[in-house]
Amino acid sequence: MFSSMIQNLLSSSGQASAMQRAVQMNNYVNNFNAQLTPVEKKQADAQQTQVQSFDKVLKNSAGVKFGDLLSKPVTKVNANIYTAQANSASEKITTREQIKNIIFRASKRHGVDEKLVNALVKQESGFNPNAKSKVGAMGLMQLMPATAKGLGVTNPMDPEQNVEGGVKYLKSMLNKYNGNVILALAAYNAGPGAVDKYSGVPPYKETQNYVKSILANYL
Repeated sequence: MFSSMIQNLLSSSGQASAMQRAVQMNNYVNNFNAQLTPVEKKQADAQQTQVQSFDKVLKNSAGVKFGDLLSKPVTKVNANIYTAQANSASEKITTREQIKNIIFRASKRHGVDEKLVNALVKQESGFNPNAKSKVGAMGLMQLMPATAKGLGVTNPMDPEQNVEGGVKYLKSMLNKYNGNVILALAAYNAGPGAVDKYSGVPPYKETQNYVKSILANYL
């Protein structure tokens, strides 16, 4: 049977695709319960948890651990930037398939779910390696200059370096918040200082919408 945590995230995303998955899951559970004996059904019903709203999930997120959503939640972050290039210097990385291959390799190296990284990249840049924001964030994972420098990224507009640095930073946030995906995403957007200040997702509309959108694409 599906965990209450997954049902919470699915029911709270506000996106049609996520809600469809929630309906499919509920149908599966209902069909499963129909086949149980009265005793088994009573036990199963006792284990079910009422689905909470996304706002409540956000409010209570500081104490929740989501380590089961990571392939290697305890993996330490390498302090050195990975500089190997998948393509020759003369070949530009422009296609979605090329970018996803880069994401796959970086995610595997750092033990982060590649689906989560894909959802983050989609939100940050729409898979555009040349994306630049008004505040100076650059590339696929929208690294700020100071952040990129601290991660050892010498060229934030290089897709390979950008994704490597972004995944490394995301992994460090997942480690910091004990695998809590919600808090890690909030910290990626608003900074860990804001998350620590509010002991959860900051009350910023941009950050809360950011987390909701990525979760909708991730689940």
